[in-house]
Amino acid sequence: MDFFERTGKMAIGSRLRALTETLTRDASAIYGLYGIDLKPKWFPVFYSLTDGQTKSVTSIAREIGQSHPSVSNIVKEMIKADLVVEADNATDRRCTLLSLTPRGKSLSIELIAQLRDVERAVDQISSECENDLWSAIADWEKALNRKSILERVRLIKEQREHSEVTIVEYQPEYKSAFYDLNRKWIELYWELEPHDIEVLENPEKHILEKGGHIFVALYNGFPVGVCALCPMPEESVYDFELAKLAVNNSIQRKGIGHRLCDAVISKARELGGEKLFLESNTRLKPAIALYRKLGFKELPEYHPAYARGDIQMELSL
Repeated sequence: MDFFERTGKMAIGSRLRALTETLTRDASAIYGLYGIDLKPKWFPVFYSLTDGQTKSVTSIAREIGQSHPSVSNIVKEMIKADLVVEADNATDRRCTLLSLTPRGKSLSIELIAQLRDVERAVDQISSECENDLWSAIADWEKALNRKSILERVRLIKEQREHSEVTIVEYQPEYKSAFYDLNRKWIELYWELEPHDIEVLENPEKHILEKGGHIFVALYNGFPVGVCALCPMPEESVYDFELAKLAVNNSIQRKGIGHRLCDAVISKARELGGEKLFLESNTRLKPAIALYRKLGFKELPEYHPAYARGDIQMELSL
């Protein structure tokens, strides 16, 4: 038990599994004590059929809260043990009905005394404990039905990762990160073009001094993503361009790209923009999926400013 004292609640699954193994081991021995040839894992299915009704695998699975494949496998084992028999379903030939065999019915009568003795033993254990395990299990089942532990952990993970990432406006100290993050993703597929180099080497002149904005994502204080809001020429039908989105490949699946785009879109709205433009490449499937999720629509015609561009999109603000 020292291990569980050290790990605490994080090992709840392992601790419950250890408890289950202990109870299952005792359950097998108890069946032997009473001379009853029944496996512990068969009990829920067996007990479900002791009411004398014929039932399908589906109805039994629903009644005892187990999966259909699990119940189906148990039924096959019980048929081989001559405890359960199949019968044709007169109303639905796609499924068979199950009932106890004469041997199964006889075993159910022999089981009565054992079940009463087990119940008394469980009551004894409960009287020795400060907490009522049976009620606690019921409470946990209700809570897990409302929201599984997987859903709860996923939400906590998202909240923690969200708190670890902050979006800030560009500062001179992030100039090298702006250059490096963009260079790395571009050179992963293509080569830097002259216009890339101009903008990346001097973002102040080509973006900020023209009224644009650059947002930087910090992960635990370290710059891991960037995105720019660039004013479009006066003759353009667009007010701004979303450009230079880049996120460190080692810090993926934390919604950083989405948050950077949200910051750019919010700033564009704040500045009175009505239409936002972007240019990308369909090879960048995660980015294109993100843009579509944000509401960007593909333009029927495009006139790429970059050799790598093969898609242009717009967003009505």
